Amino acid sequence: MRPFKTLTALVLAAVLAAGCGGADTSDDAPSGGTLTLGFSAWPGWFPWQVAQEQGLFAKNGVDVELKYFDSYTDSLQALATGAVDGNSQTLNDTLASVAGGAKQTIVLVNDNSTGNDQIIAAKGIDSVADLKGKTVAAEQGTVDHYLLLLALEKAGLSQDDITFSPLTTDAAAAAFAAGRVDAVGAFAPFTTTALKRAGSKAVATSADFPGAIPDHLVLASSVVAERPDDVQALVQTWFDTVAWIEANPDAAIKIMAERAGVSEADYKSYDAGTTIFTLDQNKAAFGEGTEPTNLAHQAGLIAQFLVDSGLADEKPSLDGLFEPKFLEGLK
Repeated sequence: MRPFKTLTALVLAAVLAAGCGGADTSDDAPSGGTLTLGFSAWPGWFPWQVAQEQGLFAKNGVDVELKYFDSYTDSLQALATGAVDGNSQTLNDTLASVAGGAKQTIVLVNDNSTGNDQIIAAKGIDSVADLKGKTVAAEQGTVDHYLLLLALEKAGLSQDDITFSPLTTDAAAAAFAAGRVDAVGAFAPFTTTALKRAGSKAVATSADFPGAIPDHLVLASSVVAERPDDVQALVQTWFDTVAWIEANPDAAIKIMAERAGVSEADYKSYDAGTTIFTLDQNKAAFGEGTEPTNLAHQAGLIAQFLVDSGLADEKPSLDGLFEPKFLEGLK
């Protein structure tokens, strides 16, 4: 889901290309009219589909074009180049985009991954330590590559101790299910594909690293500055959607499972692995502190990890990255 150094280079190239007559960069995106919001396959972002189908954007007076990306990485580049005004993405990947020169602002925590990002291994591999000498697939530089590196580090290993196979998440899950690699880093709903391999199991998940994978609504900084009323309506819509889902769970699961391309039963199994943040949890996350869920604290840890792991040349600036005023402005 959700390629650090690779992604940083791609974003930088895209931003430079946009400045040379290509697409507008996110910082120069025009204001007014329709807001284009990107999202991709992750349980914490499928509520946007509910918002669209239930008319909740219109209810709050904001005109939103919802754009679904089959490739999460494509959604990141779309925001970085101004092809969309906002996107749902991880803190890790937002930091990579900022390091590449994009100007982006986080206004909302959708969720924390609490198990739906997984390192899944074949039968006979019972721990992360057992991955030594094995072939592990993941989408290079995405958050599940990050999870793999965290898990290896905790087990006293590094990427040099495995054979890393860089594949897109859907291809990585399919390769593992077909027996072509020994393990895979993947996120729901692609974990469902991976676990079809007989005897496979998760040897590490995001639940082992609390707060390490927060997911957000991220907007071009210019949109936040120039269209605050629309951004406020967008944030309001998110919490109205969460309330609608709580009041209509069966109808909501049907909508989200259809968008995910999985059965309703499979979708229900993702529930515990994605913790949707309440308004109070959002406010706490944007506040000061050293808890794993405090965004500035977690961003500092991720930024340092990227540098220490050689995935970024220097730590990205956090100035202007977090904007909590829209949470404070909720009805």
